[in-house]
Amino acid sequence: MGSWVLFLLGGAAVIIVVYNRIAALSHRRRNAFADIDVQLEQRYNTIPNMVEVVKAYAGHEHKVFKEIAEARAATKDAFGVGEKRFKAEAVLGQALNHLYAVAENYPELKANENFMMLQQELSDLENKISAARRFFNSATAEYNTAIEQFPGNIMARMFGYFEEPYFRTDGDKEEEIKAIPEVKMAPVEKK
Repeated sequence: MGSWVLFLLGGAAVIIVVYNRIAALSHRRRNAFADIDVQLEQRYNTIPNMVEVVKAYAGHEHKVFKEIAEARAATKDAFGVGEKRFKAEAVLGQALNHLYAVAENYPELKANENFMMLQQELSDLENKISAARRFFNSATAEYNTAIEQFPGNIMARMFGYFEEPYFRTDGDKEEEIKAIPEVKMAPVEKK
């Protein structure tokens, strides 16, 4: 009878340890996204200032301004952690790139002190977002690995823990990265 008690206590200890590890990793992942969310909110709040400065020089670029407004609205509608939010943030990043491309056509704008300051601020935010996203993806990988390994896979399903998505910025580029690059050789001149 004593060995059964030890076996049950050992089994209960394994269940507790595995459950607590999965719960801690899940919490770490949510915390990592909260760090990203803070940076994304700062970027979200800085964009209107950038748009206003660009409008002063390039007011006729309505398509770009509309694209940014729609992308900002989509990020606000896609709150929380998930694929919808990740895609909305990627679209907003692309819209910002289009805004920067418009600015390239206006030398006076590129020399404007407010524009340069806002551009630097957004650049710093993008770097912080990138670092926070790497940490988030690392936390996601650790969590997903824990719920796929035995005995975590059994415990995860029992307690409602499932695989979580990574924060990818542009799904199209993923295919580009996987594709084998084409190497073009220039013809060699004979001497």
